[in-house]
Amino acid sequence: QVQLVESGGGLVQAGGSLRLSCAASRSILSANFMAWYRQAPGKQRELVAADIRGGSTNYANSVKGRFTISGDNAKNTVDLQMNTLKPEDTAVYYCNVRWVQSNYWGQGTQVTVSS
Repeated sequence: QVQLVESGGGLVQAGGSLRLSCAASRSILSANFMAWYRQAPGKQRELVAADIRGGSTNYANSVKGRFTISGDNAKNTVDLQMNTLKPEDTAVYYCNVRWVQSNYWGQGTQVTVSS
């Protein structure tokens, strides 16, 4: 069983920055997909940023130019750098990593942006 443990969430003022990190208990070298999703109260979970290993990175239109996803193969972490945060970025953020025939989620970390 693979574990994904997220960290880095918290309370920040609008315009500030946070860096989320997702530590995997399995090497991400062989992962074929890594992503961050978020879910705000009363809303569906949505894709924020995705790294298709060996391919492209994709971002939700609402975060393009502000968020950056990256993977650290040495540390087996998937990070999400979030800049110029807005109140509408407030949500629980979830890490998702997929290997062949397996798909794992983290427990979520709360991000709250005050206006």
